[in-house]
Amino acid sequence: MDSYALPPGAKVFRYKLDFCYQQSLLYLVTLICYAGVRGTFDFERLPTLGEDPILYIIMVFVIISFVVLLLNRARDRKLIVTEEMIIFHHKFHERQIPFTDIEWFHIGRERAVQTAGRSQVIVFKIKDRRRLFRVRVGRYEHEMELMAEIQRIASRVPKGKRFAFGMR
Repeated sequence: MDSYALPPGAKVFRYKLDFCYQQSLLYLVTLICYAGVRGTFDFERLPTLGEDPILYIIMVFVIISFVVLLLNRARDRKLIVTEEMIIFHHKFHERQIPFTDIEWFHIGRERAVQTAGRSQVIVFKIKDRRRLFRVRVGRYEHEMELMAEIQRIASRVPKGKRFAFGMR
């Protein structure tokens, strides 16, 4: 951590970037394959390779996906669970939520969003705030260990009512 040392027993869960890596590589391979096929064969009805708008569109996708990947790497998002609080941390900001400030806590499934094969979601509300905090377990590394920590927290704070997330 930047501002202080982590207390003993704190667990750090890094945000997964697997999807960003896969997306960037898929677009890059698509660009290479398309340019290879278009450069190898002569198509009379299509514009030359230098004037091909499809090539430029694929290049834009490649550039955007690599920029998003680099920004996410630079942001370095983490979820830190200590004995007394949950900390949402990234390079530019940190939000600490003590367990005593949690009004209610719910562990459930989200039907509308499935991340990395998991649809587990943790929703909690803190006092003096209208909006809920939503943590999608599949977006963090070591999902089973994170769920064990969340179960430990859930036993210490009030339970929330059951309702379906993602359903309107």
